Amino acid sequence: MGVDNTPVENLMSTDLLTVTPDTKISEAADILLDQGVGSLVVLDSEGHLKGVLTSTDFVSVVSTNNSLYSGTVGDYMTEDVLTVSSTATLYDVAVKMFREDIQHLPVAGDKNEIVGMVSATDLTAQLAYMGSSGTD
Repeated sequence: MGVDNTPVENLMSTDLLTVTPDTKISEAADILLDQGVGSLVVLDSEGHLKGVLTSTDFVSVVSTNNSLYSGTVGDYMTEDVLTVSSTATLYDVAVKMFREDIQHLPVAGDKNEIVGMVSATDLTAQLAYMGSSGTD
């Protein structure tokens, strides 16, 4: 199965780390570092997607704030987040990431709930695996 028709659900991370917009930015930084991940899904109290906070967003935190101990995730998260369907292919994901210049895409299930996350690193790892195994 080539990358063009591999479903994203075969590659996405399903162990989502979530925070709320009210989470302290310092707490979010601790989660990213402790868990070794590059993004957090931001959900409201009802579980609806409000945004994504990535390690890149911390450039804004540092450049606009004297202290990581003030501010909330809601102050720095990316809103109006693009998502991809769990039935999309890795090719679809790669095209969307390239066109939109993004590194992380939440994956939405049948009822538009967030069921996973796929990153540019995930795509790179899959391509490396396919190359080393002679699969295309």
